[in-house]
Amino acid sequence: MHSRRNSLPPRNRRLRRTVARLLVAVPALSLTGCPSGDDGGCIPYDGGPARGGSYETLLDGGVPTNENCMEVCLRRWTNTERCEVQTSPATYLDGGQGVSTTTYCHYYSPGGCASDGRLPEGLLEPRVEAHCALGAHFAQVAWMEAASVPAFLRLADELKAHGAPEGLVRAARRSAGDEVRHTRVAGALARRHGASVPEVELRPFSSRSLEDMVLENAREGCVRETFGAVVAAWQARHAQDAQVREELGRIAEDELRHAELAWAVDAWAAEQLTPAERQRVRTARIEAFHELERLLAEQALEDVLIQQAGLPSRDAALHLLRGLQPLIA
Repeated sequence: MHSRRNSLPPRNRRLRRTVARLLVAVPALSLTGCPSGDDGGCIPYDGGPARGGSYETLLDGGVPTNENCMEVCLRRWTNTERCEVQTSPATYLDGGQGVSTTTYCHYYSPGGCASDGRLPEGLLEPRVEAHCALGAHFAQVAWMEAASVPAFLRLADELKAHGAPEGLVRAARRSAGDEVRHTRVAGALARRHGASVPEVELRPFSSRSLEDMVLENAREGCVRETFGAVVAAWQARHAQDAQVREELGRIAEDELRHAELAWAVDAWAAEQLTPAERQRVRTARIEAFHELERLLAEQALEDVLIQQAGLPSRDAALHLLRGLQPLIA
């Protein structure tokens, strides 16, 4: 008779080998952030204009245009001021050709940097109140971890409704519990640096098809959560702040299990979907990879975040992400 533990998804050996190899192979490259000149790890951190890119369609499934792109932007950035749509030829990781439509949203950002995680649809952008880069960062992390709780609970309910193995359902619920603990940890680090954690605001969930669930899992789980697990492990090794190293060391293993869950869901769903649906899921993964790659290439972190919080510099982050490319392709 199998125990509850044994009924959970098995370890993804390929994923774990890839992460372990990256943590050893990618050097802690020289700092590429903004000079801070701070005297104690606390530097001014004002908000400012920002731009975000989205591959989402309209609610009716249509392709966004310059006339209606605000519909896409306001789902995540409620303070979007303007938007535009760009369409360009795309070359996928397998060499195939296609067309990529990107909606660029211009909004006001409170600042801060955060590890990537599973963000649910309908999540409203927060307003982080902090005067220091470290406080803003950990407040943003705590907010993202809190937002992941309903995302995992929804995933568990949907997996059960679609007839997924009980092990996947249980793993999703356990992941929600992990995120509750992570929220407490990141919140304590934020308050330590004088920041308050914003409330999570979500639009009500609606029912969706198996394909829609798996598309979100491809973007938020197979790409962003997998990268987030690598970043957490990196921080546990490189943060100069001993408390951050200790806490991220515990969190990193949880995040790796969350990434394993995402890939286990992807593998199970592949057997339920049609060939055309599987191709759309694969395309969503590849597009999410390139979107994240562009975001990382544009970032410039303050030195204090790289040193004290242990975040990878821009070059190191790009090396880590690109090292995951064989998995995502």
